[in-house]
Amino acid sequence: MFSFIILIRHFGQTFRRAMRDKDFKGLLFLVLLLLLTGMFFYSRVEHWSLFNSLYFCVTTLSTVGLGNLAPQTVLGKTFTMIYILVGIGILLAFLNLIAKHTIEGYNERYEEIQKMRSDRRDKTS
Repeated sequence: MFSFIILIRHFGQTFRRAMRDKDFKGLLFLVLLLLLTGMFFYSRVEHWSLFNSLYFCVTTLSTVGLGNLAPQTVLGKTFTMIYILVGIGILLAFLNLIAKHTIEGYNERYEEIQKMRSDRRDKTS
C-alpha cells in the first residue's frame, strides 16, 4: 500500500511538471479529443453506449483489443482503421513525453540527493 501511495505521489509530481510543457498540453488535448471523437462516433454509428464506446477506444489505442466489441458497419470499420493509424502515433508521442518528464524528475531527485551527500561530506571534513 505504501508503494502505491509513493507511486501516485510521483505521478502527481510528473503530471505537474509536464503541465508546464506546451508540447505536453497539446498532446494531452489531442489524446482527449481523440478519445471523445471516437467515443461519440462509435456511440452514434455503432449504437454503443458512451461507456462501451470509450472502452473500445481505450482498448484499441492501447493495442490491447480484447475483441468483445467490434465495429459492424463499413463506416465503423473504415473509421477504426484510420483511428488506429492516427491514434497510436498520438498516444505514443504522449506516452513518450510522460516518460521524459518522469525521467527528468528522477534525475532531479538524484542530483538533490547527491548534492546533500556532498554538502554533508564537506561539513564533516
